[in-house]
Formats: sequence, structure tokens, C-alpha cells
Amino acid sequence: MHARAVAASTTAFLGTAALLFPASPARAAGTSTSPLVIAHRGASAYAPENTLAAVDRAAELGIRWVENDVQRTRDGELVVLHDDNLRRTTDAEEVFPGRAPWKVKDFTAAEIARLDAGSWFGPAYAGARVPTLEQFVHRLERHHQKLLLEIKNPKLYPGIERQTLKVLSNEGWLDRSHVAGRLIVQSFSADSVRTVHELKPGVKTGLLGAPRGSDLLDVAEFADQINPSHGSLSRAYVSLVQAFDGPHGRRLEVFAWTVDDARTARRIAGYGVDGIITNRPDVVRKAVGG
Repeated sequence: MHARAVAASTTAFLGTAALLFPASPARAAGTSTSPLVIAHRGASAYAPENTLAAVDRAAELGIRWVENDVQRTRDGELVVLHDDNLRRTTDAEEVFPGRAPWKVKDFTAAEIARLDAGSWFGPAYAGARVPTLEQFVHRLERHHQKLLLEIKNPKLYPGIERQTLKVLSNEGWLDRSHVAGRLIVQSFSADSVRTVHELKPGVKTGLLGAPRGSDLLDVAEFADQINPSHGSLSRAYVSLVQAFDGPHGRRLEVFAWTVDDARTARRIAGYGVDGIITNRPDVVRKAVGG
């Protein structure tokens, strides 16, 4: 059974955890227990999200971990984009005015490559493109960075888990060194995370959201992390999650998202989380270390 130090039922634990685990001060900056700081969609407060420019900005800030989102085009290319449509972060409406609702899955990779993915953020980034997953990991490799990859909307893209792993394998991201410490694959879909684990058991995985305590034993069979919104977190919940062992025999981790101010970062770090996902990684790092 993948659980450690769970002497009472989940319900009892949740009822008493607030007393057993009072909120602690934020972890001391620079200590070995400081949470990891992960650049959300790159350093997306300072450059257009999920672009190579955002990866570069994270590298300039000295941030080792970068989070991204993967969708699939009509002709089967994996591209790095958060939304399932192109309206918010590209000029698709102008370039393809008759193609509403501008869903990623309705455009070819060549069509998406024509789009400006930077002007919406600021004129300095005019002409930035939507990168393919290959281009994205190449840029991470150049900077010796690490990747927290989110599979978006897997129900829209049957088989995307296998395809994502194939691309990562082709680009050298499933070798021992990457799998050991440079790659995590996550999703809001438990089925998707389970599929990744079944296809490549060595790959570290994360389930986005905050599953019920009664579901954690099952989730711990295929997920190494539980990654909730910071607004849903408590010290009790973090402690409960960390009482379980994941599929690789290590305790479950918690990465919280999306934290952009120092006060919230210190509070969340005080809950004992293992990582903080942020659009402003420099602000969070200064607040909590890592």
C-alpha cells in the first residue's frame, strides 16, 4: 500500500490535521528545503507565454524549471499553446478571418507557424511564433533547463500521450538523465496521467487539481505529484498528500499554481509545498528561495 504515516482514516486526518500541522513560517531562502520555482508558460509576466522568448527570459532570470502546455494541430503536429483556440495569444482572427472559432485542432502546423504570437503582449515581441514541442525542448536544452509539460485537453486529441512521449523520445528527453531529474508530465485528466505512466513508467507524472483524500491512494498508483491551485491549498491537505508514496516509492509532492506575489508565496511555502509555479519567478524566488 502506497501510504506512510497514515494511522487514521482520511476523514479523521483532515479533521485533525489543522491542529497537528499548524501553518509554519516560510522556508528559509537558500536552504535545501526551499520549494522549487517553476516559470509558468516560461517567464510569462515578462514575455509572451509559451514562446521561446519566455523560455529565454526564464533562463536570463536563472530559473531552471519551465512549465508549458501542449496541443495538437489538424495535421498531427504538437504545438506549445495554452488555449485550445488561437484567438487570445495570436493574430489568427486577422490572418484567417473566416475560420472561427479558430480552434488549434482545425489548423495545420504550417498555418499556425504563420501567426504572430507576440504582438498581443507588446511590440517588442512582434513576430514571435507558436513553437512546436520540438522547438521548445531544443530551446530548453540550450539553456540546460527542465520541463514541466502539461498535456492539454487530451479528450480533444486521442492518443496525444503516446505522441508526446514519442516526440520527447526522439528529442532525447526520455534518456536516463532527463527522466531522472529534468522532466515531469502532468494533466488535469487522471486518465491521461495514468496513460503516460502505463506507457513510460519511469517518467515522473503529476495530476493537476486537488483530488479528495479518499482518492489519493488510487492516484498514488500512477502520479508522483498532486498539483493544485494555491487557493485550494491548506497545510492539512499538503501534509495529507505527502503522507502517501507515489509509483516510484517516494512521497507524493505538491506543486502549487499560480503564485505571483511575495506574500502569497511565503504563505504557500509555509504549507510545505515542494514547488511553486509562477508567472513571476524572480519575485517568488526572492520571497522563498529555491
